[in-house]
Amino acid sequence: MSPDKSNFQGIGTDTRKVAYSVVLVAIGVALAPYTSLPIGIAKVNPTQHFVNVLSAVLLGPWWAMTIAGVIGVLRNVMGIGTLLAFPGGMIGALLAGFLYRRRWNIYEGAIGEVICTGFIAPVVSALFVAPVLMGKAIPLFALIPSFLTSTVAGAILGVLAIKLLNKADIIDLNSYSDLPEAEKRRK
Repeated sequence: MSPDKSNFQGIGTDTRKVAYSVVLVAIGVALAPYTSLPIGIAKVNPTQHFVNVLSAVLLGPWWAMTIAGVIGVLRNVMGIGTLLAFPGGMIGALLAGFLYRRRWNIYEGAIGEVICTGFIAPVVSALFVAPVLMGKAIPLFALIPSFLTSTVAGAILGVLAIKLLNKADIIDLNSYSDLPEAEKRRK
């Protein structure tokens, strides 16, 4: 008896998005041991924020957040991450995707990554993740500099990568937006 393929229609799984997700997770995990830097209690990883900006632009906010979560799990399993990787990666990825989709501007996506990871994620980490899940008290102002440094470096690299991939015709930023053709040419 052959499987009924009609059950899979309408699920919305896009092969391109799944393939990009797998590659982006692989990049985030493969580079993590080489770019993960212990700063205080946190192990900052600019590669995570680089991947966040790429996935936010190429795939959207929910995919970006999921990719950041998968990378966080794998980094923790490998021993090169902490539980702070979850708010540090997922919150920024989500806002980066939403801000990019607002005007289809990669700089807005990168700014969303920096604002959320640099300022909102440390608050979540200091007030919830560290005391509740890690059993430690971490001063908020101890996390902001490390999170901010990591996300600024990663966001800059992410924007540069997107621009280079677009210039080399490897990706087409216009194909990822719903803008009318006249507006696409203007950007």
